[in-house]
Amino acid sequence: MWASSGNRFKFFTNSHFRETDLLLRSSAWRVSMGERNIFCASQARVSPSTSYTPSRHKRSYEEDEDMELHPSKQKEQHTGSVGDIHGCGEPKRLETEASAGHHLTSPNCSPPLDLNFPLPGEKGPACLVKVYESWDSFKVNDILEVYGILSVDPVLSIVNNEERENSSSLFDPMECMDTAEEQRVHSPPASLVPRIHVILAQKLQHINPLLPACLKEEESKSFVSSFMSELSPVRAELLGFLTHALLGDSLAAEYLILHLISTVYARRDVLPLGKFTVNLSGCPRNSIFTEHIYRIIQQLVPASYRLQMTIENMNHSRFIPHKDYTANRLVSGVLQLASNTSLVIDETLLEQGQLDTTGVHNVTALGNLITWQKVDYDFSYHQMEFPCNINVLITSEGRSFLPSDCQVHLQPQIIPPNMEEYMNSLLTAVLPSVLNKFRTYLSLLRLLDYSISDEVTKAVEEDFVEMRKNDPESITADDLHRTLLIARFLSLSAGQTTLSRERWLRAKQLEALRKARLQQQKCVNGNEL
Repeated sequence: MWASSGNRFKFFTNSHFRETDLLLRSSAWRVSMGERNIFCASQARVSPSTSYTPSRHKRSYEEDEDMELHPSKQKEQHTGSVGDIHGCGEPKRLETEASAGHHLTSPNCSPPLDLNFPLPGEKGPACLVKVYESWDSFKVNDILEVYGILSVDPVLSIVNNEERENSSSLFDPMECMDTAEEQRVHSPPASLVPRIHVILAQKLQHINPLLPACLKEEESKSFVSSFMSELSPVRAELLGFLTHALLGDSLAAEYLILHLISTVYARRDVLPLGKFTVNLSGCPRNSIFTEHIYRIIQQLVPASYRLQMTIENMNHSRFIPHKDYTANRLVSGVLQLASNTSLVIDETLLEQGQLDTTGVHNVTALGNLITWQKVDYDFSYHQMEFPCNINVLITSEGRSFLPSDCQVHLQPQIIPPNMEEYMNSLLTAVLPSVLNKFRTYLSLLRLLDYSISDEVTKAVEEDFVEMRKNDPESITADDLHRTLLIARFLSLSAGQTTLSRERWLRAKQLEALRKARLQQQKCVNGNEL
């Protein structure tokens, strides 16, 4: 965190999570007198109730003293006048309007300034973080916790330009030949994009403030052991909560828990291990249901985004980041997300239509994200792979046309007469203390180590061979991989860091129930699934 004149500047993710997290958005470095500028923005979806919106034009220290001596001036300023619209009121209006979208218009009537937010409609803050050492340790999409000196002096943008011109002799002349567009993008007004001079910056292992920053420290072990002792009732409560949210379907709730604690823990060649994309099919063709499912997930995880799959969004949205050589910066895309972000893809809104070239590229990018956990950034002349770790949940009526690791068909046990009222009452009925336990539970289990003993590995192999003998046509290597993954997350969800025979049998049981449900649905609807 940082402070200036006694004010505390907060950067939010979801409303209940850490305030000071920044997401590194651009890999375009600018070298200037031993420093490097990093453009940062608030990461993932910002809750509307906690979004950063500058509400007033900041007064100087002298103005504050003058207000104390002459209270009538303060009243005049709050009341406003016709002259304020073109005078002191103008910066306030510009600053407030600027936070309402991607583009900001600076007071000198230059072209709109794009703050390069990856998500449409993002209203979070952006800043230029000036790092003076160890900058090579920061990468695109890293989440940083920054302690430093905040500066919002509008003169800074002018001073920076002059410094760059005066110091041009110290660098390669070709590196200092900035275009007008490049100067405008890399030196925005400090009143709109503040500067932070870093004293201390560190990458975060997670962004849940309910957990210690580092679980490996000695003082954190007592917290972990204390929470693990009450893990069983927390899991039972969470399962009941999600069962009600999924209209009484406890099997779907089990798989949703496993999905929410999944994470890429290693990579073997190009294969990401630990990803668990779930396709929740059978969802009502009603945006109210899927919207509220996302609202519930948003309350449980630190970072999330709901992607509505419509023909218009596919054809007109910018999913893949690309390099703008004119401005010499990386232009963000929707899929430029921080690690462990929950991405909910809603296919229930999809209708018949035709995808254009952009739409096809976007769908391909989604498929690559799900299958390989990577996004190919577009540098015009070539593409560069950036690995990621994104939890993807797909909601759809039938089987999704996107790939997934596991399809679970929803079987509602209750049909509420008023879906809106039912979902709202479900959220309001949960105590904040219980929600905090759910949040701690899901974040903590992602960070635990896990192993399988040689004895259990041998038993699993023998069991799989027996399964192949009994049903050689339907049991494949993919089934073994998926069942092992489910057994892993089942063990972790119960607070066990090693696989036991009991959890392996439970994983097989869940898979048998899931497959039987899919087969039943296939018999009802032909070859839909």
